[in-house]
Amino acid sequence: MQQYAEPTPVRTGRASAVADGAITIGEALEATAQTVGHKAVDQSDASAIQAAEVRATGSNVMAPGGLAAKAQSAAAYNADCSRDEDKVKLGDVLSGATAKLAADKAVTLQDAEGVASAEMRNNPDATATPGGVAASVAAAARINENVK
Repeated sequence: MQQYAEPTPVRTGRASAVADGAITIGEALEATAQTVGHKAVDQSDASAIQAAEVRATGSNVMAPGGLAAKAQSAAAYNADCSRDEDKVKLGDVLSGATAKLAADKAVTLQDAEGVASAEMRNNPDATATPGGVAASVAAAARINENVK
């Protein structure tokens, strides 16, 4: 009779940086697409998305075709677009965010603070969008604090 051993699963790639049950930055961005996906992308959204991508990937370089680049392009397009129905929406940019990020990690309170700062700094009213990028990242960070 032969013996068979079951291989032990090893986490590689993105999953290795994420604790079991922790919410990632990509997942928080996808939650934004679900909650306020109908909202047109503006500069504060684009800045928050860029801050989130920088924190997820650990790179300050905006990748061509990445989430931040698409968000910046959408915000510029929307600024010149007169009809709301023609504007690019958050859902268009953020759907499938986890797969679009070059790397991902569990959200921390520091990540949430950085994303919120970027969003508010680039909003003329100096506020964050309810249910927006900063709110979703902050909610994920609070949940992750309880996962530790």
